[in-house]
Amino acid sequence: MRRPIKRKHEAQPDELYGSVKVSKLINYVMERGKKDTARKVVYRAFEELKKEGDPVMILEEALEKAAPTVEVRSRRVGGANYQVPREVRPERRLSLGLRWIVTAAEAKKGIPMHESLAKELLAAHKGEGEAVTKRETTHRMAEANKAFAHFAW
Repeated sequence: MRRPIKRKHEAQPDELYGSVKVSKLINYVMERGKKDTARKVVYRAFEELKKEGDPVMILEEALEKAAPTVEVRSRRVGGANYQVPREVRPERRLSLGLRWIVTAAEAKKGIPMHESLAKELLAAHKGEGEAVTKRETTHRMAEANKAFAHFAW
């Protein structure tokens, strides 16, 4: 008998901007279950982004430029491990993009999180920053291992 299909929990849009991506960003910023603190950090970062334009649009464009379209996955074939390039599913693209942006913002020590998050989002929006660099590195690895694409499963 077949296993039942898992029902995926859909994230609810946040109450201020009505965007699912903003609520997911809040969840990625959250540490030790302190969602209210994470909300304050994200909303303060968005207040700083309002000087540049619509913060939700900036977030979406930043994610577009920071999220990878291809990645490499390890595949064992006949005793050898190959790095096989694979296309990234849309849900994983979103989660990787958010994770890389938040990780890059957390890495900047000495300045408040809302400032570093705003700076990283602006940098990604402009096509710069650590998250975009990570994406380019991932794409370069996939391009270099294109010869092993026929091992994809």
